[in-house]
Amino acid sequence: MRFAALSVCLVLSLSLYAADEKSTEPINSPPPGFTALFNGKDLTGWQGVIPIVQRNKLKADPEAYEKKVKEMNAKVFPHWTIKDGVLYYDGKSNSLQTIKDYGNFELLIDWKIEEKGDSGIYLRGQPQVQIWDSDNTPGARGADKGSGSGGLWNNPEDKGKRPLKKADKPVGQWNTFRILMKGDKVTVYLNSVLVVDQQPLLNYWEKGKPVPDKGPIELQHHGDRLWFRNIFIKELPDDSK
Repeated sequence: MRFAALSVCLVLSLSLYAADEKSTEPINSPPPGFTALFNGKDLTGWQGVIPIVQRNKLKADPEAYEKKVKEMNAKVFPHWTIKDGVLYYDGKSNSLQTIKDYGNFELLIDWKIEEKGDSGIYLRGQPQVQIWDSDNTPGARGADKGSGSGGLWNNPEDKGKRPLKKADKPVGQWNTFRILMKGDKVTVYLNSVLVVDQQPLLNYWEKGKPVPDKGPIELQHHGDRLWFRNIFIKELPDDSK
């Protein structure tokens, strides 16, 4: 009995140590070849969302664009806060987008969402790589219910609308996307599982036109609480594979 009790204590001690060790791992430090889009301290590099078509038009008039950016930042920033290196959204304002536009890239991002939550990642200003609690959110109906995150939600049925398999961790736990965009094709890994394989991202705002060569990355507002960290990007050349 004494030996068993000691063994249990040892297992518990090791488990607690492992959990504590994991919690102290540095976050928001990019791996080799990547740049951090989120520095873990403030919203440097980000702005309140301006839809890409409007954004492109406004950029022709720098003063008008700057005025709009200030207006959106004043509205949006108070609802996106940082604590312990984690970017938290309270669900009560609007999306964030990168100040810089990106073309071909590899994007890494950790996220978690609340129960029944719904969100997504816009690529080149286009919706979207889906994030949601597909088991419980009212928006997931029919074939979408229980399908999981990572699909190109606004695509047709045969173009990656739903993920190849469900790879989400339980609600409240961190998930990791690895998203590759080359030309108009998108590949998505969720928690190291391939969920979208080289499917085209369509131009949502100007239907029938090619997807823009460049555009912002956006963290989508859908009225639910969100958490993000470890947002890293590697820009890829036009001839990359």
